[in-house]
Amino acid sequence: MLHTFKGVVLNYIKYSENSFITKIYTDKFGMQSFIIKGVGGKKSKSQRACLQPLSIVEINAYYKENTNLKNVKNIKLDVVYQTIPFNIYKSSIAFFLAEVLEKLIKEEETNKDLFEFIYHAFKFFDLSDKNYTNFHLIFLLQLTKYFGIYPLNLNDDDAQFFDLESGSFKVLQPKHPLFSSTLNTAIIKSILRNSFKTDELIEISNLERKKILSEVLEYYSIHSYNLKKIKSKEVLSELLT
Repeated sequence: MLHTFKGVVLNYIKYSENSFITKIYTDKFGMQSFIIKGVGGKKSKSQRACLQPLSIVEINAYYKENTNLKNVKNIKLDVVYQTIPFNIYKSSIAFFLAEVLEKLIKEEETNKDLFEFIYHAFKFFDLSDKNYTNFHLIFLLQLTKYFGIYPLNLNDDDAQFFDLESGSFKVLQPKHPLFSSTLNTAIIKSILRNSFKTDELIEISNLERKKILSEVLEYYSIHSYNLKKIKSKEVLSELLT
């Protein structure tokens, strides 16, 4: 049956001379793999634009359960980004987050709230003209809500340490090494409380940004989401130094 739906592109690989296989997180069917044919033809330029990581697309495709690859009849940009494709910092963050989402989201797991969060977050990111170098931290910390690992005790003002192992803010320093410093904990709390209100965030140095990113990825890994081998992390870290 032919369906029309929206999706966020996470990656693609070349399948043949004129076709690609792309992995897309959709609003109706969760994570799916699609084959897009005729990319080398007249529609090549517009179709290739749809394949870039984090592109928000509208898809007209034949959906049949229990098939690994769905055939796309038509694909077009649902949101035309104004800055992400042309800003090396933003495009690097996009590649990084696309890789993270591909690892986090299970096959064919439909979650309307998660899709809406991703959809609107990336639209916001594209239009941001300042403080966007912290977007990946904000996105990853806010994303914990949708994977059942949102930190506890956020509103305890006396809690100065983020315990990665227990997933909570604590007053006393944990006896194990898996916790954030008081400075990083304050930054993480600020991000969780203010979400994408970047003007209200504590100022973050490049060094602290890299440390917090490592801690956030470690946090996901501790709680059963393996993010330790993100290929684009090093590129992103070097670029944002």
